[in-house]
Amino acid sequence: MAATGTTSGRQDTAAPEGKAPAIELRGVSKAFGPVQANKDISIRVMPGTIHGIIGENGAGKSTLMSILYGFYKADAGEIFINGQKTDIPDSQAAIRAGIGMVFQHFKLVQNFTVLENVILGAEDGALLRPSLAKARRVLKELAKEYGLDVDPDEVIEELSVGHQQRVEILKALYRHADILILDEPTGVLTPDEADHLFRILRGLKEQGKTIILITHKLREIMEITDTVSVMRRGEMTATVKTAETDPEQLAELMVGRKVLLNVPKGPANPGRVILEVENLRVVDEDKVERVKGISFTIREGEIFGIAGVAGNGQSELLAVLGGIMPATGSIRLNGKDLDLTGRHSDGQSRRARGIAHVPEDRQHLGMIMDFTAWENMAFGYHNDPAYQKNALLMNNAAILEDSQGKMERFDVRPPIPTLAAKNFSGGNQQKIILAREIERNPDLLLVGQPTRGVDIGAIEFIHKRIVELRDAGKAVLLVSVELAEIMSLSDRIAVMFDGRIMGERMPEDTDERALGLLMAGVGGEGA
Repeated sequence: MAATGTTSGRQDTAAPEGKAPAIELRGVSKAFGPVQANKDISIRVMPGTIHGIIGENGAGKSTLMSILYGFYKADAGEIFINGQKTDIPDSQAAIRAGIGMVFQHFKLVQNFTVLENVILGAEDGALLRPSLAKARRVLKELAKEYGLDVDPDEVIEELSVGHQQRVEILKALYRHADILILDEPTGVLTPDEADHLFRILRGLKEQGKTIILITHKLREIMEITDTVSVMRRGEMTATVKTAETDPEQLAELMVGRKVLLNVPKGPANPGRVILEVENLRVVDEDKVERVKGISFTIREGEIFGIAGVAGNGQSELLAVLGGIMPATGSIRLNGKDLDLTGRHSDGQSRRARGIAHVPEDRQHLGMIMDFTAWENMAFGYHNDPAYQKNALLMNNAAILEDSQGKMERFDVRPPIPTLAAKNFSGGNQQKIILAREIERNPDLLLVGQPTRGVDIGAIEFIHKRIVELRDAGKAVLLVSVELAEIMSLSDRIAVMFDGRIMGERMPEDTDERALGLLMAGVGGEGA
């Protein structure tokens, strides 16, 4: 494998063919208290290329890009843009330098139109009408040039996630960005939306734009980038040409050891039925039927995977089973009915019956971001006698000690239970939730999108824990939009489309193409 960088993180700063790098960072360091997020990082990104940056969650990727975009001020180091030393004290300076950033969690005003979001902060004067007219004209030109078709008069909250991302890219281009930073851009996209994004990025590259892609997905790195830099524990370990490497080598550079891209698991040994769902129907608050009379069972010692494009009823199914939404039909756990609409239909009652829930949206349903890790680890289980000091007070020391042990066993980094949840990377937030739920030894684990936004090392760890739970005789309901994950982990697979189960398949008797057809509503018993 040929590398253009060294393990120290420094690169030869001589640019090929006399071109100045679009971006060059020299000796950049940044610490947050005792945590060294970036350590003496140097990197060059050549103009008109797509440059990937990968690393485990907490490796310092987003911090480095936040320094480049002016969100953080580096403790040491220099930034050069197109060969010129550039001071970037804030995001306005970054925009003036031609840098745009599309964040993993979009920065859009939901009840504004596309047009209003694009000009927000970039108005030409006190009168909005000329700014809106100019923006409408420029958006039309940009949409045509880059394939970023979005209705300028559409309200943001009515757009799909993929279209909202296009608005973020249009915002950056409207501000004359020549350098685009995308932070985990496919973490909330369907496979089709991700493919469309890649077509857009290739078009941007052909027009001379420079793109930095922060991602943990090795398939995306191999598919879309020209060069890739690898970070580990705040340092740059290598920069390589994508064509001269492979996923296994990149994974080893990221984690510092060999990584199993597919976790081995033996055949399932299903036992008695744990969960029985019959004719389940879910109607949301807008009176729209989201789940349309589905039935299935899950046995102890098996992983039942549900595949499907997001928005086809999987989220509502998890919400009902987890005690978040009401439903009609019947659900039996260990042969006893669950309350679907009454006072015992909440999450607390579900936990008491032996159901653990790792929600799809960890930041809104799984945690309170401003609370500490140890407080988050007690959520839902605060009535545990081990956590009680007396009838009025909780035993915080016991919770802290318990949380410390869980963080160490689940390799949460940093293993500091007093740190606020918002200060952990996405993968480590996920590990905190998994530790909280799995260590309760549930009869049934509900897990939605277990590795969304999670790096390759953490994916391996999470998959191992799910398989271990199955092998301990527990039932697992897995919901994921990642077909590779569904195929790798599941013992049986159901596909949902438009609120119905299109059919069940055994992993050994199907493939991703066949499942993809069911996901599109083609064929299947539920058609």
